[in-house]
Amino acid sequence: MKHRIKKLLLGLFGGALIVGSLGACSHGGWHGDPGSPEARARMVEKVGSRLDLDATQKQKLAVLADKLQAQRTALRGTTEPREAFRGLFAGAKLDRAGAKKLIDEKTAAVQAGSPEVIAAAADFFDNLKPEQQQKVREFMERGRRWGYRG
Repeated sequence: MKHRIKKLLLGLFGGALIVGSLGACSHGGWHGDPGSPEARARMVEKVGSRLDLDATQKQKLAVLADKLQAQRTALRGTTEPREAFRGLFAGAKLDRAGAKKLIDEKTAAVQAGSPEVIAAAADFFDNLKPEQQQKVREFMERGRRWGYRG
């Protein structure tokens, strides 16, 4: 069980890191649906301009954004995550079977979608020029949005 939880947390952290990194530089704030095609197109354009991406690199970034959105949707599942979590605490005792089921569902979603996300991220990153890769590393080290003045 501990191994599964570690894998889940690692997968969630890795996914959150990638989604946060790309999503943070997509717009100054979320207006509308962050998963919409328009929002992803804005993110690709903004990241593309910051990294001086060529058309092929932008296309690889768009594929990565689509894979990340699919992973996000799969992790979310069919029910509202907060409702599912609150449901575990609804009774006099914690719903252990429900908690295990929730963790198993999230773990399965991470395991099913991670290979595609990793492949798309690697395809994008590996096709960047060294100076573009360095910009990505610097952004990730700062841990804040590109263009933030503060």
